[in-house]
Amino acid sequence: MNTNYESQGKRIVDVVCSGTALIVLSPLLLAASVAVRLSSRGPIIFKQARVGAGGGKFTLLKFRTMPVNTAVVSSADAGGLAITPVGRVLRRTNVDELPQLLNILRGEMSVVGPRPALPSQADLLLYRTLEGSGRLRPGLTGLAQINSFDGMQPKEKATWDETYARRVTFRGDLAIVLATLRYLTKPPPRY
Repeated sequence: MNTNYESQGKRIVDVVCSGTALIVLSPLLLAASVAVRLSSRGPIIFKQARVGAGGGKFTLLKFRTMPVNTAVVSSADAGGLAITPVGRVLRRTNVDELPQLLNILRGEMSVVGPRPALPSQADLLLYRTLEGSGRLRPGLTGLAQINSFDGMQPKEKATWDETYARRVTFRGDLAIVLATLRYLTKPPPRY
């Protein structure tokens, strides 16, 4: 179902939100850039091919959190890979995701939508195509993310994405963003 908000309003919200966030968060982005540069050799930004709306490819941007030449795998399979000390902090705080604000500004992503899949995630991409969420721009956050995205099987992720795709609204997007902020600001568990 393609609503007026989905076809026009969502893009306006994406541009305003990502542009504002880039300005407001520029000191944090600069600090993260310097930390990555000083902590390990290699580029500050990690670039990776991802699948966008309608199956098109785009280059996803993140702060680099792993050593150069680390294998390209999905986040579900990344548990055993090496992470730099600065990378651990960036991942724990989700600051590593902030360069995706540029992807949003460029129109490759949205603030809210299904998380961008790797081209190798054939099952997830097939389910999304069959269930109707493949038409959407991938999001910085989404319905699956606020429902324990990590560890989900492809079919379950695609089901959450389908639920979102059936009713894309400003109110729904706002609720997902607020749930994401609650998750990001809660204290880490104590061991």
